[in-house]
Amino acid sequence: MTTPPTHADAALVAERVGAVATAPLHTVAARLREVIEEALPHRALAVFTQDCTGRPQKKAGDPSITERITIAELDAIRRRTAGGERPASALIAGEEHLVLVFGAQTGAILVLCEPGRPAYPGAEAYVRAVWETAATRIRQQVAEARPDYLRESRAASSERLRVTAELTARHETDLETLLATLRSRELDDTRARVLATDTAAGALVRVRAGSDLVASLAEEAVSQAFQRLKDDLRPLSRYGTVQVQFIEPPPDGRALPGEVAHAARAIVRSAVLLMRDQEELTRIRIQWNCDGANLLISVRDDGPGLLDSGRPAVGLLTARATALGGHLGIEAVETWGSEIDVRIPLDPPDTSDTVMRMWDLAPRETEVLRLLVAGRRNRQIASELGISENTVKFHTSQVYRKLGVTSRAAAAALAADAGLGFTDSRPTHITPRP
Repeated sequence: MTTPPTHADAALVAERVGAVATAPLHTVAARLREVIEEALPHRALAVFTQDCTGRPQKKAGDPSITERITIAELDAIRRRTAGGERPASALIAGEEHLVLVFGAQTGAILVLCEPGRPAYPGAEAYVRAVWETAATRIRQQVAEARPDYLRESRAASSERLRVTAELTARHETDLETLLATLRSRELDDTRARVLATDTAAGALVRVRAGSDLVASLAEEAVSQAFQRLKDDLRPLSRYGTVQVQFIEPPPDGRALPGEVAHAARAIVRSAVLLMRDQEELTRIRIQWNCDGANLLISVRDDGPGLLDSGRPAVGLLTARATALGGHLGIEAVETWGSEIDVRIPLDPPDTSDTVMRMWDLAPRETEVLRLLVAGRRNRQIASELGISENTVKFHTSQVYRKLGVTSRAAAAALAADAGLGFTDSRPTHITPRP
């Protein structure tokens, strides 16, 4: 067994923990694996956090596992641990695997798949401490809502929702058709009909539950998002001299994409702190509203009216709004106060043209990739584009080569994560070449 770290290793341990704490969100799983693998060997790891709506799961290790792990599997493990269980095995990547699960105060979990023996006494305690640091830092980075995070999160979450909704609708139709057939009185085998009906009904419940899970991770009710903001700012009103007033958004307003909710709270928190630095300030009023397409934010004070857009802090507020295609404006009237108005679109722009230029895809390859993302099989793609299956296979191989992947799942995931946009539920049809 490896000798446990000594005081001489303190600098190295601190360096490793620091590497995890400073890792960007998209690299935190890989960095975490590098730091803990020597102490606690494992085949793969997965991080599942409801804080990070764009990519709630972060993975590193054996691709045969990490490329097949699903959100539903990780959420099932999270629910088991939340109930007080510490599972020794779980369904991961479609198969039962030995696991070691670490929770965190933020509610996130770290799952080590096929863990080996700890390298020294106290190795698990070391991993737990490093993981707690990583989980806390993930929440902090999400709360900071940096512009680059907001752009990346919007591209990932919006496309995942669209693809999931489309796949769910198709599965629902198939299963409802199956149920209607099995309920037909023309079938003689009563037992087979009952058994098949129960199976199909269970599948229908599961696919709808899966869709609801993805939606809950990627969206937040506007009233819930506003309540979280009130909870964040309540200490300012309770213990400070400035009164903070909240004007509630319509309770039936459209749900907010996760990145919009995070950005809105970060913008308002920063705006309130900026306004509180002014003299002769007694009241700040915060209002959210929705017009169906945008989240509308107003933060108004009764201060001296000297707030201007040239301050560096205002520049960060503006960057957060523009990262999501929004707009931020400031109006200040001397002796009357200042107002910051923000408009953030709830739907992302279509970025497919940019993505296609990045990969240098031909028009036909673009259409094939769109249909891959939509979950179509080769025969369906051939039918929709009016080409043969062999031609589809040729275009698919070209897409794989240009994207640097080896499977349709990896190609679809990469395209979706890069923000491939869809203006309709079906791609534009290209007339077949003669």
